[in-house]
Amino acid sequence: MRFRTKLLITSLAIVVIPLILSLGTYLALGRYLVYKLQVQKFSGVDYGMVSDPGGTFAKLTDSLVVEITDNILADPFILEDKDYLEELDSRVAPKYCFIIVKKDKEIYYVANRDRAKAVISELPGYGNDIDGIYYTPSRNLVRQLDFVFSDGSKGSLYFVSGIRTALTTSLIIYMSVAILLILTLTSILLTMWIGSSFFKPIDELNVAMQHIKDGNFDYILPTDVKEKGEIGAMYRNYEDMRLRLKESAEEKIEREKQNKELISNISHDLKTPITAIKGYSQGLLEGVADNPEKQMKYIKIIYSKANDMNNLINELTLYSSIDNNRIPYNFARLNVADYFGDCVEEIGADLESKSIKLNYSNLTAPDTMIVADPEQIKRVVNNVISNSVKYLGRDDGTGQIDIRILDEIDSVRVELEDNGKGIAQKDIPNIFDRFYRTDSSRNSKQGGSGIGLSIVKKIIEDHGGYIWATSHEGEGTCMHFVLRKYIEYADATDTVTVEHET
Repeated sequence: MRFRTKLLITSLAIVVIPLILSLGTYLALGRYLVYKLQVQKFSGVDYGMVSDPGGTFAKLTDSLVVEITDNILADPFILEDKDYLEELDSRVAPKYCFIIVKKDKEIYYVANRDRAKAVISELPGYGNDIDGIYYTPSRNLVRQLDFVFSDGSKGSLYFVSGIRTALTTSLIIYMSVAILLILTLTSILLTMWIGSSFFKPIDELNVAMQHIKDGNFDYILPTDVKEKGEIGAMYRNYEDMRLRLKESAEEKIEREKQNKELISNISHDLKTPITAIKGYSQGLLEGVADNPEKQMKYIKIIYSKANDMNNLINELTLYSSIDNNRIPYNFARLNVADYFGDCVEEIGADLESKSIKLNYSNLTAPDTMIVADPEQIKRVVNNVISNSVKYLGRDDGTGQIDIRILDEIDSVRVELEDNGKGIAQKDIPNIFDRFYRTDSSRNSKQGGSGIGLSIVKKIIEDHGGYIWATSHEGEGTCMHFVLRKYIEYADATDTVTVEHET
């Protein structure tokens, strides 16, 4: 519930609830006070007599006096008729009243003498000249009507109210106390309601923010809050913020770990060629290579190790570009047959020197085209082939690598398969993650920064393609990547240079 709605409900409740409770209290108090005075003889309660006994009694008796006066004109001795007096008594009874008729100084009629005992001695006699209603010493309301009996005796009819005027005072006192309690109760209930739905969540958010401030991103707000308004939105926003901060912190920790691992890997991999360069250079300086043939061999080794170092540095530079999500691409239209034919020709010479057999087949049409960065796709092929050679594990000259180009209607699939040791099934989903090693000891022996396949995946995905691997331990591994075909347009240009951002 929105907080604005709660404020509106609170404003209405401040007025409505006390009114309803006050009305209920008034009705209950009226019934209780009437019962306490033992004048209630009917199931209903006349709240006019309870709240204003004097005014209500005056109106009642005024109308009855007029009626009786008219009846006396028609029948001068009607007040001697006890049946009439009983009927009259029953008419005033719902107003907690009763009648007393005196003949001279004797009681001529009263329905309940015990009820009238307290007031009989307080009634004035015939001809007292009291006009309207008056209070007796016991604060009962009385209305007197004098008449003459048929035998000439003096008679008086008294209307007596069983509701004492003290009842009104008691009602005012009780109602004042009740209203005070009602207002206090209403205030407490509304404050608790607002507090539980506003102040309590705010306090919980303050505690949660303190945890965030202290770097604890695992603190979760209580889940019993079901607010759908502003408070609920604040809870959801906090939870989103907490998860993002936690993710960011975990990524930072993971990145720092990866950077340390990268530095460690690069340092390790640089030591080997540097040690070799120093050793062979020292051999040249000290004259160990004492003939031109041996000297040329040392120089070639030094050159090869320098190239290895250069490749590591280039890989580190590319990793930095990937880490910043900014790699420069020079896209161009490439004929699949020509491009991969040239790649295979370069790779073949290197593999032949390592006694590794290379098989190549292209099953696409001669005019099949793709749009790609030739240098980056060559990097992909070289990284995959280099990885295969590194872990081929065959020193008997039976190593083999197959390169296949397959047509898949609107795309081209490239498969690079070796007959090496293969990869365990549990490791296949992770081999494209940065620094992931299926065999850390073997990786350390063979060298490499551990980011080669992650670079491959990044480049392929930036080309709008995708890459995956299949492998069987002891049989070999096959890398598959897919590139979309080029669709000819009338205004197509040969080369487009872009700065690709991800």
